[in-house]
Amino acid sequence: MQPSQQLARAREVFDIELEGLRRTRDSLGESFTRTIALMQGCMDAGGKVVVTGVGKNLHVAEKISAILASTGTCSIVLNPVQAMHGDLGMTGPKDVLLALSFSGESEEVIRLIPAIRRHGLKVVALTGRTDSTLAGLADIVLEIPCGPEACPFGMAPTNSTTATMAMGDALAMVMIDARQFDKESYALNHPAGAIGRALVMRVSDVMRVGDRCALVSPETTVLDTLLAMTKAQGGSAVVVNGDGTLAGIFTDGDFRRGFAAAAPSAASALLAAPVADHMTRHPLFVRDTAYAVDLLRIFEKKRVDDLPVCDDAGKVVGLVDIQDLPKVKVL
Repeated sequence: MQPSQQLARAREVFDIELEGLRRTRDSLGESFTRTIALMQGCMDAGGKVVVTGVGKNLHVAEKISAILASTGTCSIVLNPVQAMHGDLGMTGPKDVLLALSFSGESEEVIRLIPAIRRHGLKVVALTGRTDSTLAGLADIVLEIPCGPEACPFGMAPTNSTTATMAMGDALAMVMIDARQFDKESYALNHPAGAIGRALVMRVSDVMRVGDRCALVSPETTVLDTLLAMTKAQGGSAVVVNGDGTLAGIFTDGDFRRGFAAAAPSAASALLAAPVADHMTRHPLFVRDTAYAVDLLRIFEKKRVDDLPVCDDAGKVVGLVDIQDLPKVKVL
């Protein structure tokens, strides 16, 4: 098989699965909204979404359950074989079962349904066949009409598992909105790693304060401002009014630009001038109660390196230097 043929076959797989996703998306309707309502009622009653499948669909079930749980919809995975040997005890009458089987004829899943019903669970079937045995046993059928598999034998789950996983993602993302699951709640479920730190940590946790933050008045000379920046080991100084409110910011870039613009004979005059003459007025700033993830967005969009930090009264309480973010593993 030539490289060009390999690439052509790979692109064909992508095309098949993209078309499968489009077909599944276009099929969304009442059964989807009924499933969301059922899941909402389950959560409101203190239940959980139980996801099951066999073979490759068990792996898909694990992914769907994981994304649901991480975004505020309590969920577990139930292996249908283990369920028949005691794991049914993990389920209860307030729960909902999402049963995954593209053919709708997976023996292990079908055998599970009567036992699940005795435990009082409602059943949603995610299947490619609405006339299947599983569909007939379910309360709601979420059809996965993705079309044929990408496998040349029509057997290996490819197109069907991709579309089923996407359906699970759609359920999870709609449940975020339906349950008004917010960023703070998401952070509680993700305390580790860069995402967790960025969502949990606030600006007050990463800002420079005290000797590490150069604060000067508008009347301070440029020379004394530079000395304050050097002492704080920073690239900027926050200019503060007498009442503690933010007047501006002076950076080493401001100094370089001013120095370059001045004639050589005017360099000493620049150093003796009040910093208010050369600072950036009305600079961007952040609240000390903002989340670290908000800092990342500002630094990325505005292309600045330093941000003054103010409290709710508008008083300057610190400074965030972009160089500090990697140290606290936020960036």
